[in-house]
Amino acid sequence: MAAAAAALASSPLVHLTAAARLRLPKPRASASCSRWGCPRGAYLDWRPLRRCDRMRRFSVDEGGGGGEADGEKRSEEEPAAAAVEAKAGAVEEVASERSRSGSFSSSSSPSSATPGVSSEPSLLSFSVDSIDTVKLLELLGPEKVDPDDVKAIKEKFFGYTTFWLTREEPFGDLGEGVLFVGNLRGNKEEIFAKLQRQLRELTGDKYNLFMVEEPNSEEDDPRGGPRVSFGLLRREVSEPGPTTLWQYVISMLLFLLTVFSCIELGIASKISSLPPDIVSYFTDPNATGPPPDMQLLLPFVESALPVAYGVLAIQLFHEVGHFLAAYAKDVKLSIPFFIPNFTLGTFGSITQFKSILPDRKTMYDISMAGPLAGAALSFSMFSVGLWLSSNPAATSDLVQVPSNLFQGSLLLGLLSRAILGYSALHAATVLIHPLVIAGWCGLTTTAFNMLPVGCLDGGRALQGAFGKSALFGFGLTTYSLLGLGVLGGPLSLPWGLYVLLCQRTPEKPCLDDVSDVGTWRRSALIVSVFLVVLILIPVWDELAEDLGVGLVNTF
Repeated sequence: MAAAAAALASSPLVHLTAAARLRLPKPRASASCSRWGCPRGAYLDWRPLRRCDRMRRFSVDEGGGGGEADGEKRSEEEPAAAAVEAKAGAVEEVASERSRSGSFSSSSSPSSATPGVSSEPSLLSFSVDSIDTVKLLELLGPEKVDPDDVKAIKEKFFGYTTFWLTREEPFGDLGEGVLFVGNLRGNKEEIFAKLQRQLRELTGDKYNLFMVEEPNSEEDDPRGGPRVSFGLLRREVSEPGPTTLWQYVISMLLFLLTVFSCIELGIASKISSLPPDIVSYFTDPNATGPPPDMQLLLPFVESALPVAYGVLAIQLFHEVGHFLAAYAKDVKLSIPFFIPNFTLGTFGSITQFKSILPDRKTMYDISMAGPLAGAALSFSMFSVGLWLSSNPAATSDLVQVPSNLFQGSLLLGLLSRAILGYSALHAATVLIHPLVIAGWCGLTTTAFNMLPVGCLDGGRALQGAFGKSALFGFGLTTYSLLGLGVLGGPLSLPWGLYVLLCQRTPEKPCLDDVSDVGTWRRSALIVSVFLVVLILIPVWDELAEDLGVGLVNTF
């Protein structure tokens, strides 16, 4: 807190020192002071100083004084009322000019004093030692709504025919907005559209109005659905900021790392074909002698590129699905931040909304478009790869992998068993086409991103379909299953940490955060979550032995 106060003291807007203080004549208290209960003289009634409204509450001396070098007493510093009235015009002109220039002079020397100001008693006395820390946090925090606008909205918008207001509550992450709680008097979509139109006519683009579920409501609305309230936030506070240059740089670096991790995945799939001297040199800690010729790795790197291309193509297709759906809904998205993973090639990507969403249908459609596109391409690669794996003509393109890898997914393992047959999967190793690896990794990554938790695609889709309150219960269940290793097997821990570090926060509410998305959207989400569970549940040894998925070693 002291560091924040020191930073404020050195700002060019207001220069604060213990010895030199700003001294302005004491005006008459405005009507707003008595209305809001502030001390007399704490608010300026000068229009040129309206931009400094957020700083008016700092260290206000009702009578000024206390900072003169000669120690004059307050009673000797009081000017006559007539002198203040006569020089009010000059003070307004000087204050307006200094407000436009963005700085105030704090010099107390006679040579630098402004005519008509230095001879008057001080109204505002700023000091680092006397700064109110609560007010400092208000200054540094987000812009709050104007009380005059709140009063006008209550008087002109709400009533018997629209929304009967009963109380007000703080709204927003830091309470910077106002939540109007009351009783709805008609169709919520029609009333919300009417209130939005009236708000634009009254304040222009200054605010955003949200229709949200009433917090801590014990009953539903008599007309159906949850009880609703209306939240008011400033536009610059509620809307996402633009993408910065550093975000572009970070996105590019993460993409390059993801390309490297995908190539490493392809090389790992060809590990059985590497020369023995290279494998022993990198795996045996007791290996001695000169390092092998690294030129021998070039053919294996080239053979690993199809797998890398496949995994990258799936993830890029996933992002294309998001952007096409967002373009159709006139919603802006940030650039994707790819997250590398050396087991699957990538964790997926983090894509942020750069526009405020109009309703929950928009959130659902954009969130589901990416996983559906990625899953469609992944399943196509996986199916074609299995067909090529069973085709004798494609034997030269096959790679050898351990058969117990097919135990990592119940659904994908059963599909592989159905196409490749019992004898192929019940051996120590299996020959498969590289498309099977790319499709398997793509489907697994898509399934993880469809988990109903946080800000993942599945979490956003669930929030859009069932509301933010339902996301809490599903998220807690998902975290528990990941922690116990029920979902994802050995990949559950890194994925759980990834979600906790990067994707745990739910998406911000839409403007219309109440309207229903429809039955078919909810049904599609339920089916998708069921398929996700089947993909991420591993095949345990007893079932794998019965189904012939992988070779189970018994001792």
